[in-house]
Amino acid sequence: MKKPQTPLDFESILKRPGAFTRLSELVRLPVEGYPHWDKLRRLPIPAGFEHEEWWAAIKVSRLHALKPIPLTDKFGKPFQVSTPDQLASQLHEIDMGAGGRIGMLEPVTNPQTRDQYLVNSLMHEAITSSQLEGAVTTRVVAKEMLRTGRPPRDKSEQMIRNNYYTMRRIIELQERDLTPELVLEIHRIVTEGTLGDGGSAGRLRMDGEPVTVEDETGEELHYPPPASELPDRMLKMCEFANGTTPVFFLHPVVRAILLHFWLAYDHPFLDGNGRTARALFYWGMLHSGYWLVEFISISDILRRAPVKYYRSFLYSETDDNDATYFVVHQAEVIRQAIQRLHAYIDRKSRELQEGERLLRAWDMLNRRQVAIITHALRHPGTLYTIEGHQESHKTAYDTARKDLLSLAEEGLLRMGKRGRMMIFTPAQDLYEKIQTKGASPNPFSSPPPPR
Repeated sequence: MKKPQTPLDFESILKRPGAFTRLSELVRLPVEGYPHWDKLRRLPIPAGFEHEEWWAAIKVSRLHALKPIPLTDKFGKPFQVSTPDQLASQLHEIDMGAGGRIGMLEPVTNPQTRDQYLVNSLMHEAITSSQLEGAVTTRVVAKEMLRTGRPPRDKSEQMIRNNYYTMRRIIELQERDLTPELVLEIHRIVTEGTLGDGGSAGRLRMDGEPVTVEDETGEELHYPPPASELPDRMLKMCEFANGTTPVFFLHPVVRAILLHFWLAYDHPFLDGNGRTARALFYWGMLHSGYWLVEFISISDILRRAPVKYYRSFLYSETDDNDATYFVVHQAEVIRQAIQRLHAYIDRKSRELQEGERLLRAWDMLNRRQVAIITHALRHPGTLYTIEGHQESHKTAYDTARKDLLSLAEEGLLRMGKRGRMMIFTPAQDLYEKIQTKGASPNPFSSPPPPR
């Protein structure tokens, strides 16, 4: 990823003869989003005008809306943020989709199904956040590790397990104010067993441990503040996270996003900064009452377009410390994640309804067993374990064991062993067995699993 071009000195453009007349025409030009100079210079412009003038017009229009925040750069200059129309619209959608309970879909508010959705979402975020930082384990293998509780086999799996435990810890901490000690605890969980120097987990980097962010060619993209400033900067970050600063109102979602940006900018650790920053974002959202955030994965969307993610940092750093670039990008990520969650719940709700049809047709099955059968119809190659079933449904070990053994006795699952672990796989003729036992037709309207 190439470093974006540093914006021009717009003030020199304002000194040109007739500049304000020409800029007043340009400021009315429609422009999508909140473009940086690096993007604006490539956009079409009316004949007779220059991109430099257009940039100056945009900068002048932005100046009055920017407000300083307590985060400063390496030279003591504060970062700034504003709320352009695009961001205001995004925040409204987030407020409607993740903050209240009116109109919320039943599966995530029903105590009987909530835990299953939560476990799946935490696993998804743990996996994709690790993949964003270089983990190479597949999703299937990672979920199998988390569900069965087996030890990680390599660094990638360790990263995923750490992220999963971190997300669970964040949920436990959501009511507490953030402190430097809690930030170090979160980093310790995130990085356990993944750092070459085991002693660097849960501590700030020290003098003589420089950290730089580079692109694939080795070009330096970001050089964080010196280690000697980190204790004071982290204390200020926590004050900001807890709402003590600044003196003006800052939307809670913007505050959570800026908390993410703050830790990433300071880069206080030798490794694990990105994962810790995203964990703090989740804490910030939950701490402000956005309870549905437990069920979304921002890392999945970031992983699909990582260059946009990293570029939003650089846009903010290269254009007069305007953090609005990063806030707008992250707000769009959150908005998309919420939309995907609603679509996912809609789909799972339909599947749940079909599962209930199975339960009514064959009332000897409980809801956990129905969940396995409906899942097995769609994924005939899945391997189930007692531990995984227990974790997915938050039930007792003996209950999970009875569920699976009962399904095996009915011929719906095949029982076997892998080492000392008892495993269960769907019967090859599962679809026919369900039909024979008088259950409803295949609820997914697809051909029966191949024999």
